[in-house]
Amino acid sequence: MGLYTLKSMAGIYIHIPFCKQACYYCDFHFSTSLKYKDELLQALVKEIQLQKNYLKGETIETIYFGGGTPSLLSADEINLLINTVIGLHTVSSNAEITLEANPDDLHREKLQSLRQTDINRFSIGIQSFFDEDLEWMNRVHRANEAEASVKMAQDAGFENLTVDLIYGYPLLTDQKWKYNLDKVFELGMPHVSSYSMTVEPKTALASFIKNKKQPAMNEQQSAEQFISLMDAMQTHGFEHYEISNFCKPGHYSRHNSNYWKGVKYLGIGPSAHSYNGGERQWNVANNSKYIQAIDTGNIPAEIEILSEADRLNEYIMTSIRTIWGLDLAWLNSIAPASSDQLLIAARRFFDNQWIEQKGEIIYLTQTGKLYADNIASGLFF
Repeated sequence: MGLYTLKSMAGIYIHIPFCKQACYYCDFHFSTSLKYKDELLQALVKEIQLQKNYLKGETIETIYFGGGTPSLLSADEINLLINTVIGLHTVSSNAEITLEANPDDLHREKLQSLRQTDINRFSIGIQSFFDEDLEWMNRVHRANEAEASVKMAQDAGFENLTVDLIYGYPLLTDQKWKYNLDKVFELGMPHVSSYSMTVEPKTALASFIKNKKQPAMNEQQSAEQFISLMDAMQTHGFEHYEISNFCKPGHYSRHNSNYWKGVKYLGIGPSAHSYNGGERQWNVANNSKYIQAIDTGNIPAEIEILSEADRLNEYIMTSIRTIWGLDLAWLNSIAPASSDQLLIAARRFFDNQWIEQKGEIIYLTQTGKLYADNIASGLFF
């Protein structure tokens, strides 16, 4: 079954742009000052109200609190935002409601308070179980907090958990990488997201490398650790359902899966993106400008109307990375005979055995997963 033949509903993403300190590799929008936290929270509530018609009455299947560090919010603040959504939308009775959390925030008292909210899934930013690596990244938490946060969340009755791990950076030996993976398996995680360390422009890490204070990332190391990641996940019964995401059967991230399926979603907050099928829009990545605009009843967003080629290319980029694959019939539903053009461009990838075709669906091979972005861009219209 192709990716776009699956039936899904809409999602809402809420961006919480605050962190205790800045990770050296991060280029997401956030502030380390909580000075305007109350004003920002009220602006989020007001934007949810202003944007109530964006999804045209579609049922909300997922709500995702991202950031930044959403676990800095209190249970009352989270309830305020969720209840605002519920008051304006039809929310599925089994909606997936995810909170991104740092391990140092998930202590017992906080977890007990979060039991009084509708949060039913945590995405815990562990990244590593080694203190020296966490210090190198400038993470707030330490290794013992990483492990403890997972166990305390489980003890508090939260079973739908995912953790983030990073690989491909200078301090991470293959032995340490194996330890990190083994620790995740030992903790009984149903879902893992794992990313290669990427050096983004304008980050502290990029500056360190430019000024020779840190070595550049090693692509060979990253590739080898990605291969060992895939092997270990397969051995432990995880499905590799998207390039960076692995889960036990039935534990997909419904929110992120819907992004890859092209489902409509509304983004709330500074820098948040929205998509309604034909257009994309993104809010200003500036807290004070966002608050000022929302206070006057305006959405501070840029809008892009997607061309036929945009829609085809976005589908190619997202679908080829997933277990559901790229559906040629869906391409033709947007642009007749577009599949013929794509198959011509795909010949070299078939020849390299990086992709394979089953019926109307094109999938990455295991080797092809190492070159996913290269393949996608090579198939663009």
